[in-house]
Amino acid sequence: MSMYWTDRGGESELDALFRAYREACPDSDPSVNFMPELWRRIEERQRSVFFLGHWARAFVTAAAVATMAMAAYLYIPHRHSSLFSAESYVDVMTSHAQDTPDLAEVAVDEL
Repeated sequence: MSMYWTDRGGESELDALFRAYREACPDSDPSVNFMPELWRRIEERQRSVFFLGHWARAFVTAAAVATMAMAAYLYIPHRHSSLFSAESYVDVMTSHAQDTPDLAEVAVDEL
């Protein structure tokens, strides 16, 4: 059996199929405004994508600026008095250890 139809019945069915296709999807003759209309539709679709891209870039820029501002605020030393000490935990503990007697010595003395 060959791939192509050898009888006229198959060709007439194929011709009918092509005819039905041409009727369902007629060829449109390009007018003078074909290319401007095509570009207008393309630009309308791209406009929404560019709009979202613009907002995404603005958001990333704002986040980077906020991050840099917070880093600068934390990095710059502040001279105002505060409840918090500028000393490290180890420095505070060693300074208090020198001021108070050792608890182990007090406990031994009481026995």
